[in-house]
Amino acid sequence: MAARARKTATATGTGRGEGRGGGGDRVAPARRPEVRLPPLAPYEGGLEADGDFDGLAFLGADLAGQAGPGARFMDCALTDCVLDEAELGRARFIDSVLTRVRGVGTDLGGATLRDVEVVDARLGGTQLHGAGLERVVVRGGKIDYLNLRQARLTDVVFEGCVLAEPDFGGARLTRVEFRDCALRRADLTGVTLKDVDLRGASELDVAKGLDRLAGAVISTAQLLDLAPVFAAHLGVRVLD
Repeated sequence: MAARARKTATATGTGRGEGRGGGGDRVAPARRPEVRLPPLAPYEGGLEADGDFDGLAFLGADLAGQAGPGARFMDCALTDCVLDEAELGRARFIDSVLTRVRGVGTDLGGATLRDVEVVDARLGGTQLHGAGLERVVVRGGKIDYLNLRQARLTDVVFEGCVLAEPDFGGARLTRVEFRDCALRRADLTGVTLKDVDLRGASELDVAKGLDRLAGAVISTAQLLDLAPVFAAHLGVRVLD
C-alpha cells in the first residue's frame, strides 16, 4: 500500500467518496435514540394481536410461541423475556428498551423499531425482513442468522455485539455504524449503502455481495484484510 494511502478508504476504491456514500472523507454519523422511560407498570399477561401496550414492564415473561401481530409497544421495557417463535409480525416498538431478551425463530417481519435500544440479546433466526429500523442501538449480545432482507435501517448502531451470518439482502442502510462489532459471513446481496461506517468493526467478513460495498467506509487495515476476497471477486490471480 502506498505511503500516501488514506487512513480510511471508501469501498468504491476512489478514496474520494464518489460512490453512493459521497461526502469525501466525512461520514454522516448515526443519530442515536434517547430513550427515557417513564415509571412503568408491571405486566404479567401475554401477547395479543393488535394489542396496545403502553408504559409497561415485561420482566422475565415467557412469550414463547405467543402471537401478537400488529401489537404496539410504546414506552415499554422487555427484560429477560423469552421470545422463542413469538409471532410479532408488523409489531411496533417505539421508545422502548429490550434487555437480555432471548429466543429462536422470533418473527418480527415488517415490524417497526423507532427509538429503541436492544441490549445483550441472545437471538437466533430472528425474522426482520421488510422491517423498518430508525434510531436503534443494538449493544452487546449475539444474534445468529438475522434476516434483514428488504429492511430499511436508518440511524442504526451495532455496538459490541456479534452478528453471525446476517442476511442484508436487498436492504437499504443509511447512517449505520458498526462499533466493536463482529460481522461474520454477512450477505450483502443487492444491498444499498449510504454513510455506512464499518471502520469500527472488530471483524469484517463478507460472504456475498462484495460488489455492493459502495457507500460504505472501511479502514486501510480492513482493505488489506479484504484484498484476497476483492482479488478473487475480480478474477485476479495473486502469485508470489
